[in-house]
Amino acid sequence: MDCNTCKERKKQAEHVSFQTHQADMARMERTITRLWIALIVAILGLIGMFVYESQWETTTTTQTVVQDAQDGINKFIGGDFYGDADGYDDNDIAHKEDR
Repeated sequence: MDCNTCKERKKQAEHVSFQTHQADMARMERTITRLWIALIVAILGLIGMFVYESQWETTTTTQTVVQDAQDGINKFIGGDFYGDADGYDDNDIAHKEDR
């Protein structure tokens, strides 16, 4: 046989003592147990988050406001201001004419 082949076989077929093998397997069992526990805790946390979030209800409030102004200034402020005005007030028209 070739000497290089003998060296390769020795590298591939190293023997490990039985005690070392058992110690490694015990360590792996503890690691796997910890991973399972971490997975279960993560799943329970995810379920808890969904239960917590399902307690809250999303609502939409719509306000219809009709206003008349004598002086030409007509503003409405109530809650979150979302929406458009149907017309301009005197200040807006004056600012557009200045441009």
